[in-house]
Amino acid sequence: MAEDSTLLAQAAIAPAAPTVPSKADVAAATKAGQDFEAFFISQAFQNMFAGIDTDPLFGGGKGESVYRSLLLQEYSKVAAKSGSIGIGAEVTREILRMQENQGPKKS
Repeated sequence: MAEDSTLLAQAAIAPAAPTVPSKADVAAATKAGQDFEAFFISQAFQNMFAGIDTDPLFGGGKGESVYRSLLLQEYSKVAAKSGSIGIGAEVTREILRMQENQGPKKS
């Protein structure tokens, strides 16, 4: 009896199975593509700025390194939104292609 209540409790906690949308969600795919491109560019910017020391004239130290990472994240978001590299468009295209291939399942 205790096992039955435990199984019911676990079933209530478990997330529902993901559903496949009947139509391609272009807005969500575009956002995912831009987010991926922003992350990629952010990693590239971090590598580019890794060897540059902080300027002692403006304080330097730990605070500047924290704000530098935030600044690089914002730079990468702007670059991704412009689509200048094109990775986001490719990711969006691939997501939409995968959604089309899934389609509704036939029983």
